[in-house]
Amino acid sequence: MKKLFFAFTALTLSFGAFAQVKSDDIAKIKEETLNLGKIPQGIPAVSTFIVTNVGKTDLIIESANPTCGCTVGDYTKSPIKPGQTGTITATFNAANIGPIDKHMIVKFAGAQDTKSIGFKGEVLSTEDYAKFKAANPGAAMAKTTTTVVTPSKTTITNVKSKKGKKTKIKTTTVAS
Repeated sequence: MKKLFFAFTALTLSFGAFAQVKSDDIAKIKEETLNLGKIPQGIPAVSTFIVTNVGKTDLIIESANPTCGCTVGDYTKSPIKPGQTGTITATFNAANIGPIDKHMIVKFAGAQDTKSIGFKGEVLSTEDYAKFKAANPGAAMAKTTTTVVTPSKTTITNVKSKKGKKTKIKTTTVAS
């Protein structure tokens, strides 16, 4: 009987030792879905997600990967101390007109699962956005959105290089 008791106790303790840590146990994201509202076409929008370390050890964001090519993600690279906050940003290019519902997959060090965060809104043509602003003078893009001013002229440089051949550089200046 003692052998059975000790075997059961050892088995129970081993399950506890291999308990899986979940993202929610170590990190809290203030808002997992941000509403950008209506945004103008061609002006990138930046969404910032606030991450709080609710664990007992330093929190490390391993990755924050967008699920599409129209968004670029970035995040706090240094460890986040318990009780402190870090950020995850998503820069959306707003090239196409229409409703948007984009997501990023976030992985925290030590967590067995991933977290999905995202933003939604609607991209309007320049004309439709101007009409929207005229009809809604108090309306502004969401606080989580930052507009990026594009210069009047943009220079694009393409560098092409093939193994064993000369590098080809093409520079194009485009008026915005």
